[in-house]
Amino acid sequence: MTSTRTERRLAAILAADVVGYSRLVEQNEEGTLAALRDIRSSVIDPLLAEHRGRIVKLMGDGALAEFGSVVDAVSCALAVQAGTAARQAQVAPERRIVFRIGINLGDVVVEGEDLLGDGVNIAARLEQLCEPGGVMISGTAYDHLKGKLNLPLDYAGELRVKNISQPVRTYAVRTAGGQRGRLWRIRLFRRWRPLAAALATVLLMAGFGIWWFRPIETATGKPSIAVLPFDNLGGDDATGRLAAGVTEDIITDLSRYRDLDVMARNATAAYAGKAVDIQAVGKALKVRYVLEGSIQRRGEQVRVTAQLIEADRGTHLWSERWDRPATDVFAVQSEVAEQVATRLAASSGAIPEAERAASQRARPEDLKAYDLYRLGQEAMGRFTKESTEEALHWFKQAVDKDPKLARAWVALAAAHDATMHYGADADTARAAAMPAIRRGLELDPQDAAAHATFGHILGMAGDLPRAEAEFETALRLNPSDAGILTKYAAWSSTFGEPERGAQAADRAIRLDPNYSISAAGYFRLTYLMAGRYEDALRFVKREDPQTRTRGGWVQGAVIYAALGRTEEARAAVADALKRHPNLTIEGFALNSPGYSDIERQKLADGMRAAGFPLCAKPEQLQGMTAPIRLPECQTVSPR
Repeated sequence: MTSTRTERRLAAILAADVVGYSRLVEQNEEGTLAALRDIRSSVIDPLLAEHRGRIVKLMGDGALAEFGSVVDAVSCALAVQAGTAARQAQVAPERRIVFRIGINLGDVVVEGEDLLGDGVNIAARLEQLCEPGGVMISGTAYDHLKGKLNLPLDYAGELRVKNISQPVRTYAVRTAGGQRGRLWRIRLFRRWRPLAAALATVLLMAGFGIWWFRPIETATGKPSIAVLPFDNLGGDDATGRLAAGVTEDIITDLSRYRDLDVMARNATAAYAGKAVDIQAVGKALKVRYVLEGSIQRRGEQVRVTAQLIEADRGTHLWSERWDRPATDVFAVQSEVAEQVATRLAASSGAIPEAERAASQRARPEDLKAYDLYRLGQEAMGRFTKESTEEALHWFKQAVDKDPKLARAWVALAAAHDATMHYGADADTARAAAMPAIRRGLELDPQDAAAHATFGHILGMAGDLPRAEAEFETALRLNPSDAGILTKYAAWSSTFGEPERGAQAADRAIRLDPNYSISAAGYFRLTYLMAGRYEDALRFVKREDPQTRTRGGWVQGAVIYAALGRTEEARAAVADALKRHPNLTIEGFALNSPGYSDIERQKLADGMRAAGFPLCAKPEQLQGMTAPIRLPECQTVSPR
């Protein structure tokens, strides 16, 4: 007797459907079907071919596709959403085709051309939970995606889905203008399922949902602007790096003007290489003005275009084109920033000459050295030990090629400092970073980021007075740089300025809503130290428990205790001790490096209230020259 073996394989599955399909068909069947055919032929089919995907099945209002790689599946999904939005930009909002997309990596059963099994079912369930216009991925897909695509991802919880026995770890790709609160409404509904539907609706709208949609910082009243990534019309990678660098530099130059609110590059990175609706960008980023442009390089010549648009009406306020030698591109960039600032000054008063002078920081002179520097910056953005070592290689080449390239020296110092995160000896790393940062500041004392980097390095070395002075200089030179504000927020309570740090965090979040995971950790601690526990709790709830650090577990429990939520504090302590069984007040709050005395005391008090064990075991204190002891633990010898 013979048996047929079931064929299985691992695949990335993409499930998509049209939001409100029945309503659209009821209103205009012929028009809806024609629009879907147009989107498939002009957007979906070319993108599937480009990303090596295949349609498994079409289901009227949806589709199932297979990819050999999670990277290809997610890249294709994002491109489909962007392409569909662009294709539908001129269609009335109530008639637009909008997709939800779910992606899972899992084992699938192969039956001819069809695919079956939980690997497919989970993708379909995620698509149902996804926000309109968004992309939701499973934990297995996330684990294979990390480090391969630079995407902002929000942990959306472990969700129970129909016909799947175990909860599914989920993540939402944070897209501009996305309605992220929907995920949290789903999770809250499930927690309070026994309540009546009407009461649940009231609670959702009046409680949890409101803070998610409400910006953490209210409007400042200043003119606000987003600089979209400049288009690379040359097509080659070097021109792409030049366009990215020019975009960043224009943002840096504009953020020096204290009467402007300038969105960070992370906030606009998602629009790179895409056709965009300027009015939609303005609404998504809550800005009044948008600057867009392009760079085209031919041999030793470069063409730069820029245009300033009033977002809410789509009105072009100013545009310019420059045809210059390629070496003049950085002078053009300065002109762009000054022209924009001058035109926006009418709504905020004259721009002081001191700020105009400060915006003229040292410019690169050697394009090859600058390209090496940009290669290093790209490597640093991957946040791994290997990529940091690669970045060091590029930065060293850049300063060898052009010893006067100040920003490359600053980046070299930051890369040496970053090696400590991956096990490098602190004294060795600091000894390499110090001369590099000093050289960078000598070449360009007007570089605010250089002063912030120096402040961080000095702080890590324990020289807090000089560290604080460097941060003050950085904030004076560039009061609206989200990166500098974030770094200052991280150090603020160490400097004894927790309230000011919380204000810096507010502003950083406003200017960079796509903040990194590490920045979220800084904000959580900053709000905790400032006594803004509800704000701190938001970052605990948004954090992925799979990647939460020991400090994150401690801070979460301390925040619950400070809010008087005793049960949740005790549960957080239990979770922390499952992962870190030796965690004690004495061992963590009093003997962890990087905290000031005030921070240590606040954490120790909070850990007591939460219910952490008091005394460290003797072996935990071995090797410390002078461990700090709790009075009730001092009878226990550390040896």
